Amino acid sequence: MARTESRRGAAPTGSSVPEYVVPPARELKRERKALLEMREERLRDLGGLALEMYKRDRFSATLVVERCAELVAIEVRVQEIDALLDGTARLRRGGGGAVCICGAPLLLGAQFCATCGRPVGGGRSPATGSTGDE
Repeated sequence: MARTESRRGAAPTGSSVPEYVVPPARELKRERKALLEMREERLRDLGGLALEMYKRDRFSATLVVERCAELVAIEVRVQEIDALLDGTARLRRGGGGAVCICGAPLLLGAQFCATCGRPVGGGRSPATGSTGDE
């Protein structure tokens, strides 16, 4: 019986695209600050690791690549947050921030929506916010 009850409470899948909700700017800023602190700590650790490997004459390329990949992932997330913060600030100011049909903000130069995957129509006009009837 418990299985059928849990299925009834579940939302229908595939019937509609969930609407994208941008987290509040304060949460994004808090996450960005924490990521930047983590990045600085990991950079120092990477330098110390390289120095210790040099001292002991035991270089491990795999370990260095793993640590660098972690740093790159952090930097990518910081860039995503920066883009979201820029987009939400533009929307709050009333500047022509483009929005997809699903409600997600479109980044400048995007060819597809990052949330639903729909192609951005009309070349550059959706990303710049112009309507094309000028």
